[in-house]
Amino acid sequence: MFKNLRKYIYMIWLGKKYIPVFRDIYEDASLSLYDRYHRLSTQRQNYSKQVLQYLNVVPVRHGDFPERDKVLYIINHRSLLDIIVMEALFSEAGKAGTWIAKQTLLDNRIYGKFFEYSGCIAVDLKQGKGMLAFFKKIKQMFKEAPDLNLFMFPEGERYGGEGVGPFQGGAEKIAKANAMAIVPVFIDDRLEEVYRDSPFKTPHEVHVHVGEVLEPADLEARYLEFIKRVRRS
Repeated sequence: MFKNLRKYIYMIWLGKKYIPVFRDIYEDASLSLYDRYHRLSTQRQNYSKQVLQYLNVVPVRHGDFPERDKVLYIINHRSLLDIIVMEALFSEAGKAGTWIAKQTLLDNRIYGKFFEYSGCIAVDLKQGKGMLAFFKKIKQMFKEAPDLNLFMFPEGERYGGEGVGPFQGGAEKIAKANAMAIVPVFIDDRLEEVYRDSPFKTPHEVHVHVGEVLEPADLEARYLEFIKRVRRS
């Protein structure tokens, strides 16, 4: 109980410490979109590495990220720790980018500003005009910073069942609209349980598998086949 309390206090303290750091970058009108997104990406990665160090969680990557950028990475989702683990791995590989998030996440009164100021691109599935603005924002970002990447959870929300939840279908549209490659990533662990049991006395490894570029057609089926290959190997 005391371990969990200390963990929550640390996470809240660190998050509040980074919000003004994100905000200063996010609201700096003198920065180009290129500089803004690259600096926000670096600070998110710094935050994530500090959290993992405190929790004593060590991500282990299997497979290589492609050398090219302007890639859409699709990742399975079980816990907020998913983002933190992936940010650490992207930092290790020198990959910059930003996350696609539901508008409701940014509207949250407790942690919404953290996600907004850290550069997440919000999508409001209930608003037609919101979708148009969402695609325009991505196009403008890549126009000024073509070496960035996008990260998303195609399930749309955390999934607590066995395997992977059904895809919502947005990944294909985003990739096609921006001529992006799609690369599958599989976090082979229940990170909700990892977070619950942390911090660990000895390093706890989380294994993350990176696949080859997928065709956008039948993306969910191709992703599930990728997971099968991972588990067979």
